[in-house]
Amino acid sequence: MRTPIIAGNWKMNKNPQETQEFLEAIKGKLPESGVEAVIGAPAIDLNALTWFSKDEPLKTAAENCYFEDAGAFTGETSPKALSDMGIDYVIIGHSERRQYFGETDEDINKKAHAILKNNMLPMICCGETLEQREAGDAESWVTGQIENAVKGISAEDLAKSVIAYEPIWAIGTGKTATADQAQEMVHVIREKVASLYDADTADKVRILYGGSVKPANVKELMSKEDIDGGLVGGASMDPESFLALANFNK
Repeated sequence: MRTPIIAGNWKMNKNPQETQEFLEAIKGKLPESGVEAVIGAPAIDLNALTWFSKDEPLKTAAENCYFEDAGAFTGETSPKALSDMGIDYVIIGHSERRQYFGETDEDINKKAHAILKNNMLPMICCGETLEQREAGDAESWVTGQIENAVKGISAEDLAKSVIAYEPIWAIGTGKTATADQAQEMVHVIREKVASLYDADTADKVRILYGGSVKPANVKELMSKEDIDGGLVGGASMDPESFLALANFNK
């Protein structure tokens, strides 16, 4: 049985003081079991998150890291340092990283290996543009992203990792793939994992949907067989909204 994940991705929002205020607002209100609540925050906010998560059922995620542990890489974030802080997950391959910062499938694969080596878990993002979907190329594009991202990763490590399907046309646009559209692509991803590994690995890996997920649509999305949670942007930045998402099954 796969434990659902509700993972917030704050992107480049909130300072440490605002983070502390958010954490105070959700204190004692997250589900103790049945759902895994995660916040992915900018690096400057991670110290506050890790301290809070010691006493609360909240997992932490960095929004990115480099694929080397240390060195002359000005401005980058060390996966070893994140691990030493107690970070649980690292989000990699987000479409904004690909679009604005030129990250390639090869970069994302290197990062996945570095994250796993440092005893954290990658949240590997994938997704297609509207043009690719309309051209009928969505499935081949997304499965190609997954195949490239997981090269050299063991079945055991992938089974513990997380994949997030985020159609680019539904990120920050207010548009949402229908629950059926999301389920269809998430199922394709799970089938791709089965073909690359085996059915057991595909059954264990958790696959999230991201793209304008909010309290109003989370229950319908979560009712789908293959969708194991949401990677949530804007709706994760408000405490009440995040709590409503994390407690979707109550």
